[in-house]
Amino acid sequence: MKVLHFFLFTLVAFLLNAQDTSIISKPTKIYIYEIKEEISQPAWLKTQKAFKEANDMDADLILIHMNTYGGLVDIADSIRTKILNSSIPVWVFIDNNAASAGALISIACDSIYMRRGASIGAATVVTQDAQALPDKYQSYMRATMRATAEAKGRNPDIAQAMVDPDVYIEGVSDSGKVLTFTTSEAIKHNYCEGQAENIEEVLKLAGITEYEIVKQELTAVDKIRGFLVSPIISGLLIMVIIGGLYFELQTPGVGFPLAASVIAALLYFAPLYVEGLASHWEILMFIVGVVLLAIEVFAIPGFGVIGISGILLIIVSLAFSLVESDGFIVEASNLDKLGKSFALVLISMFLGLVGSFWVAKKTLQSRFLGHLALNTEQVSTEGYTSANLQFNNLIGTEGEAATILRPSGKIIINDEYYDATVEAGFVEKGQKVIVTKYESMQLFVRKI
Repeated sequence: MKVLHFFLFTLVAFLLNAQDTSIISKPTKIYIYEIKEEISQPAWLKTQKAFKEANDMDADLILIHMNTYGGLVDIADSIRTKILNSSIPVWVFIDNNAASAGALISIACDSIYMRRGASIGAATVVTQDAQALPDKYQSYMRATMRATAEAKGRNPDIAQAMVDPDVYIEGVSDSGKVLTFTTSEAIKHNYCEGQAENIEEVLKLAGITEYEIVKQELTAVDKIRGFLVSPIISGLLIMVIIGGLYFELQTPGVGFPLAASVIAALLYFAPLYVEGLASHWEILMFIVGVVLLAIEVFAIPGFGVIGISGILLIIVSLAFSLVESDGFIVEASNLDKLGKSFALVLISMFLGLVGSFWVAKKTLQSRFLGHLALNTEQVSTEGYTSANLQFNNLIGTEGEAATILRPSGKIIINDEYYDATVEAGFVEKGQKVIVTKYESMQLFVRKI
């Protein structure tokens, strides 16, 4: 009996030991994706895809392979927040540069590894031409960098010095310049865990010997979507939308400007809708704006409230579709982005209108497309006149409104019906009117 108990005990111990060994020897699942471009909407889309796939495959580690000079602060902040809230550890391997927004993302990671000759820092918020923005932007970036460093147990003063040249840290930052670390300096001050030349060396330094690497693979749809949501392409699409609409409204019946505008609108809204930025109400607002603008141009002489309302709806819909919002409610952190969205839309609309003027001029002067315009000159010596003498003879004649003139409608003079427009206000059916002028093939009247 004792022999049997001993045998069973030995068997159980062997199985448990085998099970523990299998757990220990299980390879580490590592998900790798790259940020080797400007920190903008495409980088955010890649990050969202990476964290979703890493969670789906139950990865043990997410590793970012980075080489960037920076980019948009709001996008960097979104990526930073994603990293800080991740249940999976996130490491970064800086292959050369992690400047500006790239530094913020790197500091948010659990571990930082750098290549020899790499650098991290220089996180001052600047414009496109490298001019520092006002202090309110720098203040936000300073606080964000400090908070991120504190969250990861790094010196927050060093993080702030990467934004603010006035920060003095003895032996670290005392030159009055924005701080940037080399690899050895970053290691010395706990802003880098080690120097490595490639991913394999990073894992070796971390003591990971058995691992399974899964690299992010972007589909054709991912690449197209990332391309379309970039600020430059969004601006170009807005230019085509507005330019095409204006060209078609000015020369109805041509067709191709309207087709270009519709295609550009689909390319603009579709990826934003898929990403959850553009909502149904924003797309509907855009359509209503276009309809109101068409009504103003084709149905109502002049330009008034309906046309202005249509333009405002188009502007608001295009701008809000670029920002996360709950209806017209936008979080405080997104207000700056909303302002930039409005600026992008307004500048693109202006350039679209200017472009449509230029295209119209070049098109109508083209030898191949010049037939869209009448080039023959009609001179009075050949019997052509700018107005029909019959209508000129009606000036000063009294008549009666055959329909309501609001402001256009029908009038009757000597039992003959004519199209007419009232100069001001409106005229009820049956009221007396007098013809005041004839211009642009149109009779103008006023109420008697």
